[in-house]
Amino acid sequence: MKTIFAKAALIGTAIATLGMGASAANAASATATAKAKILRQVTVTHNGVDLQFGTIVTGTSASTVAVSTAGVKTCGAGLVCSGLATAAGFTIGGTTGQVVTIAVPATVQLDNITTPGTFMIAGLTSSATTATMVANAGAFSVGGLLAVGANQADGDYEGSFTVNVDYQ
Repeated sequence: MKTIFAKAALIGTAIATLGMGASAANAASATATAKAKILRQVTVTHNGVDLQFGTIVTGTSASTVAVSTAGVKTCGAGLVCSGLATAAGFTIGGTTGQVVTIAVPATVQLDNITTPGTFMIAGLTSSATTATMVANAGAFSVGGLLAVGANQADGDYEGSFTVNVDYQ
């Protein structure tokens, strides 16, 4: 009986040795690199120039006043426009060579601050939807198309809008 157990133990040891040898012969390894790219925090600041439609004398029919992203004003039929027109200006900060996306809301509501309860809507347009940072900076402007109602209530109108900038 001892010899049967001895033979079984010898066979088991041989199989285990062959199995271990096979694993070691098939072993492989590989190396990977861990990487990270650090970018400056992206910033956007209003440069002090607001979207200004100027002074508008309303007419008996609805019309529009447009200010391009370059600040050029176009006065619609039936309106009389005067005064300074400007596109809103923004400056972007970030890492040179990186591309950012620019998001501008579709519209802004201008409320009559002289006579509350009336308002106008302006559609907004950005001079760019993306920008590549040069010398850690970029810029864009926002123009608009103001819908002026027939016999629009007089007063000073204003509203604010928020732009968003983020790395692509």
